[in-house]
Amino acid sequence: MSVAAEAIDGLRAAGATVATAESLTGGLVCATLVTVPGASAVVRGGVVAYAADLKTELLGVDADLIDRVGTVDAGVASSMAQGVRERLGATYGLSTTGVAGPGPNEGKPAGTVHVAVAGPRGVETALLELHGDRESIRTGTVDALLSLLVARLGEESRSDRG
Repeated sequence: MSVAAEAIDGLRAAGATVATAESLTGGLVCATLVTVPGASAVVRGGVVAYAADLKTELLGVDADLIDRVGTVDAGVASSMAQGVRERLGATYGLSTTGVAGPGPNEGKPAGTVHVAVAGPRGVETALLELHGDRESIRTGTVDALLSLLVARLGEESRSDRG
């Protein structure tokens, strides 16, 4: 079973929904989720906010934060995930921000990526240091983020039963 199918199954089992806020992945997280039959029951939608001003305008990321740290930052990923969760009315918000390459951006090397999962029990972020071309960095980001969501759903399911 693919990680996307596991995520959809986990969301359905939890009676939860998801929304995505994407930068370097350009909609690939949401597109990957909706390849799974039955995704329409749990996927609310997604926002592609590639430009910094859209992260602020559409997702509520603090412009001062972006001015201070840039867009490739755990705090920005966290804000994006929380913002999409709130704005799209989802149980979970997922976000991606980073450098797909081929060269560095904001002084960070290609493959530097921050992902976040925001849910009822807070926000979890992860720093990824991926290697390869743009495509492999983008698909690696999707896989890592969906794996983080699956793990989170599993943890919350176990704690709800215990």
